[in-house]
Amino acid sequence: MTKDSHRYDDMLLLPPHRSRSHHPMKLSDRAAQFAPFAALTGYEDAVKEAARLTDEKILPDEEQRESLDRILQNLLSHPQEHPVVSFTCFIPDARKSGGSYTTITGSIKRADPVSRKIILYADNGVSDGQEIFLDDILEISEI
Repeated sequence: MTKDSHRYDDMLLLPPHRSRSHHPMKLSDRAAQFAPFAALTGYEDAVKEAARLTDEKILPDEEQRESLDRILQNLLSHPQEHPVVSFTCFIPDARKSGGSYTTITGSIKRADPVSRKIILYADNGVSDGQEIFLDDILEISEI
């Protein structure tokens, strides 16, 4: 061994250095120094959003559309009965193309032919104003 290989042996047994002017850093703060650095802020959220799947809107054919219109006209012709109806409809996604299909249940309060939508009562008969666009309805079933 060379003389230089034992050059710092006298320092091995010394106590750790403590600054007289600075307080020691907390362990949690020391650990934060070595946390991963996010160089591209928002990149991970953008990747998750791009990976999120949406459904494409199914356009009913003429026969299906006529069937839906008949069911809806039948329901609207007896407004005093307030039957509970289940609508399977397309809800467009707010962030990207496509959307999802969901089932909404309630009683028809009224239909608005100008804006082409149906306004529902909640299941308990209290108006909650839920709106369904006629062009987004895929299926209607009376419960």
